[in-house]
Amino acid sequence: MAEKDLNRRSFITKSTVGALGAATLLAACSNEKTPVAETPVPDLLDRAPDGKVIKAGLVGCGGRGTGAAINFLDAGPNLEIVALGDVFQDKIDNCREQLKTERGVEIADEKCFLGFDAYQKVIDSGVNLVLLCTPPHFRPVHVEAAVNARKNVFMEKPCAVDPVGARSVLASSKKAEALGLSMVSGTIRRVQKDYMITQQKVKNGEIGEIIGANILRNGGALWFRKRQPQWTDMEYMLRNWVNFCWLSGDHITEQFIHEVDVMNWFVGKNPVKAVGYGGRQRRITGDQYDFFSIEYVYENGMRTHAASRQINGCTNSKVERIIGTNGVANASGEILDTEGNRVWAYPKWEEGVTDPKWRVTNPFVQEHINLVTAIRTGKPVNDAEAQVNSTITTIMGRIAAYTGKDVSWEEVMNSDLYLGPKTYSFGPVEGIKSEIPLAGVANRLS
Repeated sequence: MAEKDLNRRSFITKSTVGALGAATLLAACSNEKTPVAETPVPDLLDRAPDGKVIKAGLVGCGGRGTGAAINFLDAGPNLEIVALGDVFQDKIDNCREQLKTERGVEIADEKCFLGFDAYQKVIDSGVNLVLLCTPPHFRPVHVEAAVNARKNVFMEKPCAVDPVGARSVLASSKKAEALGLSMVSGTIRRVQKDYMITQQKVKNGEIGEIIGANILRNGGALWFRKRQPQWTDMEYMLRNWVNFCWLSGDHITEQFIHEVDVMNWFVGKNPVKAVGYGGRQRRITGDQYDFFSIEYVYENGMRTHAASRQINGCTNSKVERIIGTNGVANASGEILDTEGNRVWAYPKWEEGVTDPKWRVTNPFVQEHINLVTAIRTGKPVNDAEAQVNSTITTIMGRIAAYTGKDVSWEEVMNSDLYLGPKTYSFGPVEGIKSEIPLAGVANRLS
């Protein structure tokens, strides 16, 4: 697919009703249910085992990066943050202050690195592990550098904003696996006990054969920064990175990836095609859409629907419904029969359940517990390929909405689409026009 081509509700209601109608008919025709084995509760550590000191370096010192550093420190004993890297001094300063205030951690001046090459300096600073938390445009290069230096990796989601980057991360993950390194991704639902046991129930057939899914994430608008007179184009874009597609991948990739990843995990296969639409009504900066509505098509003809919106003053909701021939699963911990009756629910700790086996550890900490445990036990973990697949799924949906055309998995996987400049400096951003995508061809009077 050429780059220029890539850059140019009642449905789900009917589909869901039709699917559930078929499921009800099938259930009515069956005289007996196939017995389903009891699903064991996942045995997750709530603290990593002790061991030699693990020194970590943080690349990307914004809010999520600083949060990830604190989550890492909370994962177990003998864990240290020893190096920081960012392109903005104020981000480094704020991160240092928060680490000192909240966890008593002081980072030496000589271990704080500034600039677009700060990631390499952090990697080379004597760390065992790197936390990669910059805007996702930079993730593929940073992951590659970390793996080449034989460092274990935590990488925030998404892992890329374009097909070129996604393929790069996939290649790096294969190299990491061959080297015995661990890589853990920031797609947190896969380490939540309530999601994990629900997914196992679906996999074991408790809702029958999967015939569709309804996935929604509707919320308010994200933050933005008002441009300051002294800022260059590059600084303005970096300080507003969630509003520019080349830096974030648009919100379908940057945020909605959590729910799309749940869909991929539960369905157990990747879609082969996407068709959809989106638009922009309220954003006042950047080049992204306010909403997306995507239909994903699978090799067996199954279809799922995924929609996301970021507009203030609207109804907010998060829906992760997996539809089967014998019922429906709400991915966070509920199974319903074909009549909508609850047949199972995850025992919620916050609702008075006291048995510790049901407690769900903060997933932002759990992912680091799993990473540290893998390193200390010599049993590497690597979930990068799953995040690559979910990233590609969102990119495929974004391109379908931007262009108004059906887009296949094969087209995206073979595309040479690369978003962003080839070199980085504070000044004009070469090749970035920041135009809002327009789908299709406008009607003309002549």
